[in-house]
Amino acid sequence: MTPRDRADACPGAVQTHLAADGRLARVRVPGGLLTGAQLLVLAQAAVDLADGALELTSRGNVQLRGLADDAPPELARRLHDAGLLPSEAHETARNVVASVLSGRSGGLVDVRPVVQALDAGLVADPSLAALPGRFLVTVDDGRGDVHGLAGDAGLVAVAPDALALVLAGHGSGLRAAPAQAHDLLLRAARAFLDERAAQGSQAWRVHELDDGPARVAARLGSSVVPLAVPAADPPVGSLEQGDGRVALVGLVPLGRLTTAALDVLVQVTAALGSEVQLTPWRSVAVPDLPDEYVDDVATALHSAGLVFDAASPWAQVTACAGLPGCAKSRADVRADAARAVATGTLPVPGPQHWAGCERRCGRPAGSVDVLATGQGYEIGAG
Repeated sequence: MTPRDRADACPGAVQTHLAADGRLARVRVPGGLLTGAQLLVLAQAAVDLADGALELTSRGNVQLRGLADDAPPELARRLHDAGLLPSEAHETARNVVASVLSGRSGGLVDVRPVVQALDAGLVADPSLAALPGRFLVTVDDGRGDVHGLAGDAGLVAVAPDALALVLAGHGSGLRAAPAQAHDLLLRAARAFLDERAAQGSQAWRVHELDDGPARVAARLGSSVVPLAVPAADPPVGSLEQGDGRVALVGLVPLGRLTTAALDVLVQVTAALGSEVQLTPWRSVAVPDLPDEYVDDVATALHSAGLVFDAASPWAQVTACAGLPGCAKSRADVRADAARAVATGTLPVPGPQHWAGCERRCGRPAGSVDVLATGQGYEIGAG
C-alpha cells in the first residue's frame, strides 16, 4: 500500500489552485467531448478571466491559468450554464477518458453513450463525490488506445455486444452489454471507496491499496484474471470516418491551445454544428468534416500552431508549467523544450517529459524525465 497522509487536492473549477501566475482552474470533460457552444464558453472564459489560452491535460481535461482571486465564482457560473459543471460536489471526481473518435472511426462499440450514462450516474450518487481527483476511469472501444493509460477502473470492448471491466490494468472477469456497462464502473468506484475505508486508507488510486485490484474485485463478487488488450498508437493527422466524412487530429504543442487556435476551432464547430474531442495525448480531434473542408481547416489549424505529422518532435515532448507559472520550478521548461524542438537538440529520442522539479507534474507514463536541476537538466532522473 502506498501511504497517503492527506486527501487528494487536485484542482477543479471551484476548488482552484493558487499558482505563481494566479489561480489555476481545471475543468473536467468526461470523454473529452465538447460541443461547439461549450468550446466557445471555455474560449471566452480564457480571454475574459484567465491568460487567454486553454491548457490540455494528460486526462483530456482543460485548465485555465492566471485567474484573479475573485474569478472562480464567475467561471463556475459560466461552466454551469454550459453544462460543464453539473455538480460542484463531484467536480474533481469526473475523470473519464474515452477512445478517440469512437463511433466515428474504428472500434467495436460506440462508447459515447456509455460515457454519458456513467457521468450522469456518477453525479447522481452523493457518495461518489468522495472519489479522489486522481482516480481515473478509462472507456476503451476495443482498439486499445486508452486502456493502457493506467486507469483505476475501466471498460474495454471485447465484442460488439460486450465490455469487460478492468481494475488497475487487471481483468475482473466481469462483462456487460453496452447499455449496462456504465453500472459496472459505478459499482467499481463504490467498491474502491468501501475497500479504502476498510483499510483505513487515504489512497488516491486502486493500486495504492493493499492488494487493491483483487480486493476491489472481491467486493464485486469476482476475482482478477488476465486480460490481453493490444495497444494502439494515438491517432494524428487525417482519418476517414465510417460515414465517409473526415476527422482531423492535431497535436497541440505543450498542450497549450492559443487564442488563434481556439478561434479556428470555434469557427469550424459553429459552421458545421459539430463538436471537438480533447485527447489524453494533448491533441484535438475535429470530426465530421466534409471532404471539401479538410484542406482549409487543416491549413488554418496548422497556421495556428497545431501539428498533423505523427513524426514531428512535438509528438514526443511534454512539459510541466515551469517558470514563471510555478514557483517550485527551477527553469522555464516550456521555453527550453520549445527551443530544443526548434533547434533539433532534444536530449533523448522518444517520449520525454520536461519537468521543473521532482514532482514531475503532468508526466505521461513511459516518458523519460528531463529534470531541471538549477544547473541544467538531468536526463532519466527518478
